[in-house]
Amino acid sequence: MRLTREKLAAGAAVALLALTGCGGSGAGGTKGGTADRVPATATGSLEDLAAEVKCKPSMQTDADEIRQAICKNTDGKFVLATFATDRGQREWINGAKDYGGFYLVGAKWVAVADQKVVTALRGRLGGTLEEGTSHHSGGSGGGGTEVSHSGHGG
Repeated sequence: MRLTREKLAAGAAVALLALTGCGGSGAGGTKGGTADRVPATATGSLEDLAAEVKCKPSMQTDADEIRQAICKNTDGKFVLATFATDRGQREWINGAKDYGGFYLVGAKWVAVADQKVVTALRGRLGGTLEEGTSHHSGGSGGGGTEVSHSGHGG
C-alpha cells in the first residue's frame, strides 16, 4: 500500500510541475471580493465536480484510492483528484505540497493549479485554499520552461 501512495504522490507531482512550472510566483491575494462569495463546498464524483466547473476530465489515474484527471476550462488548466478517504486525501496533499503550487481542497477532492485558476475554481466549488512550499528562490536562471533546477533530484 505504501508503494502505491508513493507512486500516486510522484504522479501528482509530475502533473503539478507540468501545470505550474514548479509553483508560480503569483503575487498577492484575491481582489474584487472573490473570497467573500465562496459557495458551500461542492461534493460528488470527479465527473460531478468537473461538470460543475465545465471541463471534460482527461483521466490520468482511476484506482480505488484516487481518481485523478487533467482538466481545462476557460479559467485554465488544472489537476482534479477525488479520494476514497480523508486520510488518503491528506497524505496526497502533504506529499504534493513539497512541489509548490496552489491547492483548492474540498470534501475528499482537490484541485491543483496556479493561484489564478484555483481562485476562480473556488468561486464555483467552494473549498479552502492551501499553498505548497516553494523549494527554490525562483532564480534558477535560463528562463523559459524549467526542466531541471535546484531542489529536484535527477
